Amino acid sequence: MGDLLAVILPVFVVIAFGYVAVWQRVFSDAGVDGLMKFSQSFAIPALLFRAISTLDLNQHFNVPLLFSFYAGALSGFIVGLLGARYLFNRPWQDSVAIGFCGLFSNSLLLGLPITERAYGPDALEANFAIIAMHSPFCYGIGITLMEIVRARTNGTPARNLPGTVLRAMFSNALILGITAGLIVNLTALPLPGFFTDALDLVARAALPAALFGLGGVLYHYRPEGDLRTIAFIVSVGLILHPTITWILGSAFDLPVPAFRSAIITAAMAPGINAYIFANMYGVAKRVAASAVLLGTALSLFTTWGWLAILP
Repeated sequence: MGDLLAVILPVFVVIAFGYVAVWQRVFSDAGVDGLMKFSQSFAIPALLFRAISTLDLNQHFNVPLLFSFYAGALSGFIVGLLGARYLFNRPWQDSVAIGFCGLFSNSLLLGLPITERAYGPDALEANFAIIAMHSPFCYGIGITLMEIVRARTNGTPARNLPGTVLRAMFSNALILGITAGLIVNLTALPLPGFFTDALDLVARAALPAALFGLGGVLYHYRPEGDLRTIAFIVSVGLILHPTITWILGSAFDLPVPAFRSAIITAAMAPGINAYIFANMYGVAKRVAASAVLLGTALSLFTTWGWLAILP
């Protein structure tokens, strides 16, 4: 137990530093906004670009790994969507945003550092293979379904839907970083050493800056709204998604390193993008924010449980 806590606790301590710094007004809200802007718009895209541009696609982009993870993610979305609509009587737009919380696990800010601390930097290839599709897959599903619901409500012509979805997706810096990395990888485009060295400097700041900033952001979230709905969606993210991934990964007999990465990534709390998505459409913001806060806190314990039973 002590060894597992030594893996998990440093990640959450950095988050706690950010939380306490904002709570005690040592770090301003403007500073948090700037730090998150830097990490999400520059440092993390640089990290993703460098990782994916050098990733061995033939070795790590295997269908069983991706299917195991994304079938679990899609199941979480469907269960969250239908549960919000039919168990808690939320409007359809709210239900899509709540379903998105069960779809978008915190693969970057929690999944990467926990996997690295548990199994070392060489264990991250499968994480990056999952992450390469994460934002495009999740935003593609969430935006498409939300725009369909909005179109039915507002009477918007269906022909406008593809353009709306593409504009929303490719205004996301994470997707741009992933796309650029794939282009460089597939074309074998040579990059000058000074440029890659500069990107590496920026990328090294990505995870600690983002974790600290996440703590500051979480300070402003309050567990408000329907607590039953929040508990439901947190259970979907922390339990249902990794359970489905475990069953499928076992059925496909995934290699142990890929299996570990898939389970740890699936077991992470709803990511900050769940709140960003809800805020983008102005629906279910309190539920999404509270799910991020409560899920992040509870994942300290659930992650310990998943690590304890992983091979």
